[in-house]
Amino acid sequence: MTPRWTRWDPRTFGQPVGEKATSREYLGNYRLTIEMKCDGLDAEQLGRRSVPPSTLSLLGLVRHLAQMENHWFQHVLQGRTDASRLCKHEDDPDWDFGGGVPDPAVVKDAFATWKAEIARADEWLDALEEADLGREVPVDGGSHAMRDVLVHVIEEYARHAPRHSAVTGPSRPSSSSPVGD
Repeated sequence: MTPRWTRWDPRTFGQPVGEKATSREYLGNYRLTIEMKCDGLDAEQLGRRSVPPSTLSLLGLVRHLAQMENHWFQHVLQGRTDASRLCKHEDDPDWDFGGGVPDPAVVKDAFATWKAEIARADEWLDALEEADLGREVPVDGGSHAMRDVLVHVIEEYARHAPRHSAVTGPSRPSSSSPVGD
């Protein structure tokens, strides 16, 4: 019998084969979870701060996740030191969240940037051989295996995904699901 929630939930719950496929499935599902939480919200709702003076909002979270994808996939895993740094402001280390103001243009840019970073990361992951997951990459004066960095990216999404409740309330049905969470 198929569980009731799988009828409307677009995330995959397969049996991936291999470490890379498993990581890709978890990463894809967490990305989709964030997208589902934002689905159907307008700029005002996306930019609403959870508990002022906190800068936490769903829009800020999307901007932060775009910055995080850019940092880990472009700068660390690919070593592209020439790649631009997203959502960074010299005089505001919290600019990814703080710059998430409820403006339709900011919303459009944030989601386009996040999707572009996801596409760039996925393109790189598509070309990555499973054996390369053990390859070391420089991180903060040391080094880590690519698999550790990839797991950290998944952990970053897992840590942030539940925060939507602090912004939208504990149960907000999205247009892609018939029930709340």
